[in-house]
Amino acid sequence: MSETATEEKPLDRYECRACGYVYEPKKGARGVEPGTAFEEIPSKWRCPVCGATKTQFNNIGSSETAGFSGNYRYGLGVNNLTAGQKNLLIFGGLALAAVFFLSLYGLQ
Repeated sequence: MSETATEEKPLDRYECRACGYVYEPKKGARGVEPGTAFEEIPSKWRCPVCGATKTQFNNIGSSETAGFSGNYRYGLGVNNLTAGQKNLLIFGGLALAAVFFLSLYGLQ
């Protein structure tokens, strides 16, 4: 599926390489109005956490749902999760399995 002319492309998020702070255009930041694209932020702007310059930020893409839009209706609902939610589900499940496995040593 392609985007139509009426759909607006979501604004990309940018992550500070120094501290990991993520600038989200929907939320804005200190001194930046919500809805402002990263490219429109003045070059003198600094990371609100560590003070790094704007050049220290990497584009990490939009925060829209991860995956192909044509596949959202399939599966058990996990296709509608964001990438961070999917990571939490996967690694949380692995951690829980490890805890259960280690708890078997307590059985006597």
